[in-house]
Amino acid sequence: MPGDPPAPPVKTPERVPHLEAFLEELRGERRLSKNTSRNYEHAVRGFFAWLRQGEGKAIDPAQVSRLQARSFVIESQRLLDRRTVHLHVSALRAFWKFLQRRGHTKMSPWLGLSLPKLAKKLPLFLTEEQMRTLLAVPAQLAENEMGEGSDAKARAFARSRDGIMLEILYGAGLRVSELATLTWGQLDLEEGSARVRGKGDKERLCPLGESAVEALRKHRDNFSANVEFSAPVITQVNGKPVSARWLQLRLKTFLKLAGLPLDLSPHKLRHSFATHLLNHGADLRAVQEMLGHARLSTTQIYTHVSIARLQEAHRKAHPRA
Repeated sequence: MPGDPPAPPVKTPERVPHLEAFLEELRGERRLSKNTSRNYEHAVRGFFAWLRQGEGKAIDPAQVSRLQARSFVIESQRLLDRRTVHLHVSALRAFWKFLQRRGHTKMSPWLGLSLPKLAKKLPLFLTEEQMRTLLAVPAQLAENEMGEGSDAKARAFARSRDGIMLEILYGAGLRVSELATLTWGQLDLEEGSARVRGKGDKERLCPLGESAVEALRKHRDNFSANVEFSAPVITQVNGKPVSARWLQLRLKTFLKLAGLPLDLSPHKLRHSFATHLLNHGADLRAVQEMLGHARLSTTQIYTHVSIARLQEAHRKAHPRA
């Protein structure tokens, strides 16, 4: 229409040579998750968009210099936190390793490049008392008639479903993506365990705990019309599967009702699972296996949480602290 403002230009993704082949390798041979692959793609495209902006033209990966890589790291620190800078450079290093393997470039400008030091950040977790409060929320939802749907059957279903969500996240230490895709075929309620496929498509065995097993049996017997091998455990009232995002939003509802900080994510229940196990004397290697960590050093962060808790107790109670 005459007089209408011009339409904004469509922003197309930065074209990067060999990027699609790299992403295909990530998803295929390395079996990285969609989220991880998307983050790698975002980091690589972002770097080449930054190069184009500075140089005024597209740059071939083989022409990228160490000076350009160092400048990118320096400028990124003005906009991003240090951990994000590390993640972006990690993706770029992986991309250049791919280029070297395929013979597209001889040198990586990221090799040995100094990065900003990361502050040691302990994972957030719920106390055992906070966890008990959170686990009681599904029952409160049903009593207050705030569950899904208006009829009693739908509310009873939601109460049961919400209960097993929390019991599994906390009792087995699952990632929210693992819970969203968990099927009845992955459960062994006689043994009290779940066989889960996590990052890198790695399989691990997760003990469920008596509370989770009992809740799962009741939910299966009373509410699950489909318990076939491939049928999802967690569903909406209409039987449709849920997404990881749906689980995250549902947890926000629980946190609000429990009066707990809304910035606590489902992953914080995983932190709570590991921390509480170690606080009660669990073996670090066993916790590593249950969490599905490839490196013991990743699990060791939870020992720091326990030590920090002991130091705080000492500071508050000891007369010479």
